[in-house]
Amino acid sequence: MKRLAEVLGDWEAVIGLEVHTELTTLETKMFCNCKNTHDDPPNTNVCPVCLGMPGALPVPNRAAIQSIVMAGLATNCQIMRHSMFYRKHYFYPDMAKNFQTTQGPVAFCMHGRLDLEVSGGGAAERPAWEDVAGDGTTAIAREKDGSYVVPIRILRIHMEEDAAKMVHVGGEEGRITAATESLIDYNRCGTPLIELVTEPDLRTPEEARLFMEKLQQTFKTLGISDCSLENGSMRCDGNISLRRRGETRLGTKTEMKNINSFKSLHDALEYEICRQAEVLEEGGIIYQETRHWEPSRRRTVVMRVKETADDYRLFPDPDLAPFDLTDDFIEEAREKIPELPDAKRDRYMRDYGLKQADAAQLAGDPKVATFFEESLAGAPAKAVSTVANVMVNLAPSFDALAPAQVRGIASLLAEDAITFAQAREVLEAVNGTDADPESVVDERGMRQVTDAGALEPIVDEVLARCADQVQQYRDGNKKVVGYLVGQCMKASKGSGNPKLFNKLLAERLGA
Repeated sequence: MKRLAEVLGDWEAVIGLEVHTELTTLETKMFCNCKNTHDDPPNTNVCPVCLGMPGALPVPNRAAIQSIVMAGLATNCQIMRHSMFYRKHYFYPDMAKNFQTTQGPVAFCMHGRLDLEVSGGGAAERPAWEDVAGDGTTAIAREKDGSYVVPIRILRIHMEEDAAKMVHVGGEEGRITAATESLIDYNRCGTPLIELVTEPDLRTPEEARLFMEKLQQTFKTLGISDCSLENGSMRCDGNISLRRRGETRLGTKTEMKNINSFKSLHDALEYEICRQAEVLEEGGIIYQETRHWEPSRRRTVVMRVKETADDYRLFPDPDLAPFDLTDDFIEEAREKIPELPDAKRDRYMRDYGLKQADAAQLAGDPKVATFFEESLAGAPAKAVSTVANVMVNLAPSFDALAPAQVRGIASLLAEDAITFAQAREVLEAVNGTDADPESVVDERGMRQVTDAGALEPIVDEVLARCADQVQQYRDGNKKVVGYLVGQCMKASKGSGNPKLFNKLLAERLGA
């Protein structure tokens, strides 16, 4: 098959996502009082409602509806005052009542948008001539480095209940084919679930991956879900079709299933784009079907022919009254929305002078952002950017640090009392303890000498015995200064500050 860059030179990929997110932070299920957890023994958190027993009546979870309204407001959706639940019928063991309670044509949240920032290698996936958003009219402006911001429209976010968990025993990669038996855990059945459906506005696998990342950051910040792709509380289906460049008519789409990581989302879409291009260029036909991504074989395989809406026999649920959301209910949800990642990132850049990439990394996870701000409390002004540097480049390697320890390390670095390499050693020493970084530095004799008067004799001695390197420097080989700094560090037994050595050498050599 051709590579992605070759394919996208001739074909335009049209991608839409369906993102399913369990509301894991709620205490009870969507339509009953069963405990909302999957960690208990199988089939222990069940009742007549979530098992679909005759005569059992569902009662909607108010907190779940507030959560979906928060999700809609955070993604710039219109909140629909009037909506209702429907029954979506299908016959499969993961839903004992043979229908799923979901929403119909009008969802709680409709017609939203998220602005997606794409940079680096990901920006290169979208060909330069394709600088038009998915709506066909909005122009995409690129920066000098090729980065761009593209609006991704959201068709709807609707509420539904999750199905039971099926475990296929003996089958390859957990698939039903070749399995000796299938086990069903109904603890997950009835879990509150929101499904976000995008318009087909995404054009590259990288845009799809970045959209999922941004949505995960947003929902985690709202506190409505843990958004774990590994545990299945956030799942994504990708719809993909191709059309020749310049065409406006959509091609036949396939749906990607079993996507449980950001990398799998990118790789599955990349493979499917290249596969479809090969089929079409050979005169073949793309069938509307659901395909399964096999990470180990790095390919997609057919699961089933795609059902249509008629196959589900959707009709309003007679056991659930229509909803009329009040202004007070919507405003109550709005007041619960905290500072979102984009706004937090912009504040970090504005108030602390952080680079965009560092600010985005710190703002993207609410726990990391809270830790960062706690680490800033009481830090000297000159150490603020160093706190961010430690958090981004060092702290992720250590999972048991206290904010005060990060602040202490950053202060030592800002004062040039230790080097970045020494900072890692100190972090290893204090991780998981209540030790003070400054005490560790002094106990180990790691504090750097920053008195120029004390280091000048060392510099003079090194220059006197390294006449060859001094001449090389004066002949234009500026890189040799690194060797001279190393000699100074060796002569000082590692106690001299390398930045100050560099400065003193430059003065002596007339740089």
